[in-house]
Amino acid sequence: QVQLVESGGGLVQAGGSLRLSCAASGGTFRNYAMGWFRQAPNKEREFVAAISRSGVFIQYADSVKGRFTISRDNARSTLYLQMSSLKSEDSAVYSCAANGKGYSIDVVSYDYWGQGIQVTVSS
Repeated sequence: QVQLVESGGGLVQAGGSLRLSCAASGGTFRNYAMGWFRQAPNKEREFVAAISRSGVFIQYADSVKGRFTISRDNARSTLYLQMSSLKSEDSAVYSCAANGKGYSIDVVSYDYWGQGIQVTVSS
Protein backbone atom coordinates (compact mmCIF):
# COMPACT_ATOMS: atom_id res chain seq x y z
CA GLN A 1 0.00 0.00 0.00
CA VAL A 2 1.00 3.58 -0.60
CA GLN A 3 0.43 6.36 1.88
CA LEU A 4 0.42 9.96 0.73
CA VAL A 5 0.59 13.04 2.92
CA GLU A 6 0.22 16.56 1.58
CA SER A 7 1.76 19.63 3.14
CA GLY A 8 2.40 23.26 2.34
CA GLY A 9 -1.14 24.51 2.03
CA GLY A 10 -2.58 27.57 3.67
CA LEU A 11 -3.77 31.07 2.99
CA VAL A 12 -2.20 33.16 0.26
CA GLN A 13 -3.06 36.43 -1.42
CA ALA A 14 -4.25 36.52 -4.98
CA GLY A 15 -1.27 36.76 -7.27
CA GLY A 16 0.93 35.03 -4.76
CA SER A 17 2.67 31.69 -4.78
CA LEU A 18 2.54 28.52 -2.78
CA ARG A 19 4.26 25.15 -3.01
CA LEU A 20 2.54 21.94 -2.07
CA SER A 21 4.41 18.78 -1.22
CA CYS A 22 3.23 15.21 -1.17
CA ALA A 23 5.32 12.72 0.77
CA ALA A 24 4.89 9.09 -0.22
CA SER A 25 5.63 5.98 1.78
CA GLY A 26 4.79 2.29 1.78
CA GLY A 27 5.64 1.69 -1.86
CA THR A 28 8.18 2.27 -4.57
CA PHE A 29 7.52 5.87 -5.45
CA ARG A 30 9.26 5.81 -8.82
CA ASN A 31 6.86 3.10 -10.02
CA TYR A 32 3.87 5.41 -9.79
CA ALA A 33 2.71 8.19 -11.99
CA MET A 34 1.44 10.98 -9.80
CA GLY A 35 -1.24 13.59 -9.99
CA TRP A 36 -2.68 16.58 -8.22
CA PHE A 37 -6.41 17.10 -7.97
CA ARG A 38 -8.53 19.66 -6.22
CA GLN A 39 -12.05 19.96 -4.94
CA ALA A 40 -13.88 23.12 -4.01
CA PRO A 41 -17.00 23.09 -1.81
CA ASN A 42 -20.04 21.74 -3.64
CA LYS A 43 -17.98 20.90 -6.69
CA GLU A 44 -16.61 17.72 -8.13
CA ARG A 45 -12.98 16.83 -7.80
CA GLU A 46 -11.06 18.08 -10.80
CA PHE A 47 -7.75 17.33 -12.39
CA VAL A 48 -4.93 19.80 -11.87
CA ALA A 49 -1.69 18.22 -13.06
CA ALA A 50 -0.07 14.85 -13.67
CA ILE A 51 3.46 13.60 -14.07
CA SER A 52 4.83 10.32 -15.35
CA ARG A 53 7.02 7.96 -13.36
CA SER A 54 10.20 9.41 -14.77
CA GLY A 55 8.96 12.98 -14.72
CA VAL A 56 9.39 13.33 -18.46
CA PHE A 57 5.71 13.53 -19.34
CA ILE A 58 3.62 16.24 -17.73
CA GLN A 59 0.07 17.38 -18.26
CA TYR A 60 -1.89 20.30 -16.84
CA ALA A 61 -5.46 21.38 -16.70
CA ASP A 62 -6.09 24.37 -18.94
CA SER A 63 -7.11 26.41 -15.92
CA VAL A 64 -3.66 26.17 -14.34
CA LYS A 65 -1.37 25.85 -17.32
CA GLY A 66 1.35 28.46 -17.25
CA ARG A 67 0.82 29.11 -13.55
CA PHE A 68 1.37 25.75 -11.88
CA THR A 69 4.35 23.43 -12.14
CA ILE A 70 4.30 19.80 -11.13
CA SER A 71 7.55 18.03 -10.32
CA ARG A 72 8.83 15.03 -8.43
CA ASP A 73 11.92 13.92 -6.58
CA ASN A 74 12.03 10.16 -6.75
CA ALA A 75 15.05 10.00 -4.45
CA ARG A 76 12.99 11.66 -1.73
CA SER A 77 9.68 10.02 -2.69
CA THR A 78 8.09 13.44 -2.89
CA LEU A 79 5.75 15.11 -5.34
CA TYR A 80 5.48 18.88 -5.64
CA LEU A 81 3.10 21.43 -7.01
CA GLN A 82 4.45 24.93 -7.39
CA MET A 83 1.57 27.34 -7.71
CA SER A 84 2.05 30.90 -8.89
CA SER A 85 -0.22 33.77 -9.89
CA LEU A 86 -2.87 32.28 -7.68
CA LYS A 87 -6.49 33.24 -8.15
CA SER A 88 -9.48 33.00 -5.87
CA GLU A 89 -10.78 30.28 -8.17
CA ASP A 90 -7.82 28.14 -7.12
CA SER A 91 -9.16 27.87 -3.59
CA ALA A 92 -9.86 24.22 -2.88
CA VAL A 93 -8.71 21.14 -1.07
CA TYR A 94 -5.76 19.79 -3.00
CA SER A 95 -4.99 16.09 -3.02
CA CYS A 96 -2.12 14.14 -4.45
CA ALA A 97 -2.69 10.72 -5.92
CA ALA A 98 -0.67 7.76 -7.16
CA ASN A 99 -1.34 5.81 -10.34
CA GLY A 100 0.36 2.49 -10.91
CA LYS A 101 -0.58 2.26 -14.57
CA GLY A 102 0.54 5.57 -15.99
CA TYR A 103 -0.10 9.27 -15.84
CA SER A 104 -3.66 10.27 -16.48
CA ILE A 105 -6.06 13.16 -16.07
CA ASP A 106 -8.84 10.84 -14.94
CA VAL A 107 -9.67 10.59 -11.26
CA VAL A 108 -10.66 6.95 -11.66
CA SER A 109 -7.18 6.06 -12.89
CA TYR A 110 -5.59 6.74 -9.53
CA ASP A 111 -5.27 4.07 -6.88
CA TYR A 112 -4.03 5.91 -3.81
CA TRP A 113 -4.97 9.29 -2.40
CA GLY A 114 -3.76 11.64 0.26
CA GLN A 115 -6.18 13.20 2.72
CA GLY A 116 -5.95 16.57 1.02
CA ILE A 117 -4.81 19.98 2.13
CA GLN A 118 -6.60 23.31 2.06
CA VAL A 119 -5.44 26.11 -0.18
CA THR A 120 -7.25 29.39 0.22
CA VAL A 121 -6.56 32.34 -2.04
CA SER A 122 -7.78 35.70 -0.81
CA SER A 123 -8.57 38.58 -3.11
